Amino acid sequence: MLFRVDQASSVSLADQIAVQVRAGIVSGELAAGDRLPAARDLSKALRVNMHTVLRAYARLRDEGIVEMRQGRGAWVRPEANATMVRIAELAGQLAAEARKLGLSPQEVSRLVGLA
Repeated sequence: MLFRVDQASSVSLADQIAVQVRAGIVSGELAAGDRLPAARDLSKALRVNMHTVLRAYARLRDEGIVEMRQGRGAWVRPEANATMVRIAELAGQLAAEARKLGLSPQEVSRLVGLA
């Protein structure tokens, strides 16, 4: 998988990397069990700080999309599939909009029908 970042974009570099991993899963370019590039290697290739790549991978880990083990790298979790990734993207967008509007997590849950 080829990664690219736009240094001039208003989207953070970590977010750009995470979006590309999600898109790779949705498109089928990345499948469950596929290993992601080592953070050190990807940071060199993209000319970004290694912690930027690690921040992207950590965000994906928190979403349940990738698994990370120190010294072993990151790979796509077996449970990750296009539907799960798309739902995670939409949930992230909803959470961001709710924060902008000053809504609490409880209010969002109630509005979505989860509470």
